[in-house]
Amino acid sequence: MPSFDTPIDRTNTSSEKWGSLARIFGSEDVLPMWVADMDFKVPEAVIQALHEKVDHGVFGYSFLSDDYKEAVAGWMLRRHHWKIDPQSIVYAPGVVPALYHLVETFTEAGEEVIIQPPVYPPFAKVVNNLERKLLLNPLRELEGGHYEMDFEQLETLMSGTSGKAKMLILCSPHNPVGRVWTREELLKLHELAEHYGVLVVSDEIHADLVFEPNAHVPYASLSEQASQHSVICTAPSKTFNLAALNTSNIIIANPELREKFVHNLSTREVAHAGIFGLTAAEAAYKHGDAWLDDCLAYIRSNMEYVQQYMARYQKADGTPLVKTLLPEATYLLWLDFRELGLSADELNAFMIKEARLGLNNGAPFGKEGEGFMRMNLACARSIVEEAMSRLDKAMEHYIGK
Repeated sequence: MPSFDTPIDRTNTSSEKWGSLARIFGSEDVLPMWVADMDFKVPEAVIQALHEKVDHGVFGYSFLSDDYKEAVAGWMLRRHHWKIDPQSIVYAPGVVPALYHLVETFTEAGEEVIIQPPVYPPFAKVVNNLERKLLLNPLRELEGGHYEMDFEQLETLMSGTSGKAKMLILCSPHNPVGRVWTREELLKLHELAEHYGVLVVSDEIHADLVFEPNAHVPYASLSEQASQHSVICTAPSKTFNLAALNTSNIIIANPELREKFVHNLSTREVAHAGIFGLTAAEAAYKHGDAWLDDCLAYIRSNMEYVQQYMARYQKADGTPLVKTLLPEATYLLWLDFRELGLSADELNAFMIKEARLGLNNGAPFGKEGEGFMRMNLACARSIVEEAMSRLDKAMEHYIGK
């Protein structure tokens, strides 16, 4: 089993997570547990494959080979029981860049695009930057911190009651709330999208990071109709911590949609894949199963540790000060600090100045995220323990009140 317990010094490595603290948090004295970047070494097979490529010594232009596409297709079949045509895979330099080009390709300025906050901030940024109209379908927060889709309000957005949507950007599994949408939920969404002619662009970058007994259902696997009227965005970046290699796999079964997207990428000169990203991704998809299984078990243990630790923070009447629901997927914990009674800015300042923790402020995920913080637990247990020790000192003022 890989030694996930061993901390890795990432200072002076151009790591955004560890090297941008002053710029992001205004202080070097915070423990970084924010951006979705693991502190673990990648699978040994990936390191070996990259060494072999470096030793070859020639780094000219590269392309998606049949072996590469078969590796991606094999992974989807093994891990998600989803059979795809390898030729449906399109390279993009990342899921967020892909979203930009997908919105640009399939909508016009002023047309409506739906997102479901609280959700990954670049969704809104892409839509707004391209001067499309952003429609919000906020998730419904149930008692206990569980979230579900608001299908009734969603239908009003799709039908034209309060706008006419052209596209919905789905986050599946959902970041930051950690939901794994069930087949029944996705079928209900598909029924609405099909009825109202809405293209579903599904960001499934966290699909491999699902905890049992939950199971990820690729949106395009629901039916032939779903596959023809959707675009699925995947990447090895979150699964194997390969974000810096700028490689994502955009799966488009519909040849007409695929051709339009490829044309957009080509005209923007962003269709060329880097050899190191392709090499790493292919090795990971071929040989990374056992590493990922061990990694997920380790992360789940970290999450359970934090949940148990947070339970000690209570008011005098026993009300939890921090609500912590274990996510169904992702290595990101969505922490509810609303009982502290702090504004979003005050909570952010509290974390940075008092707890000396660098977490993601929930407010940029949408107004529904105010009072929340997102914590990255893909790190060594010693880092998690240090984080809880720091939070302990900061929470003393609130405990027992």
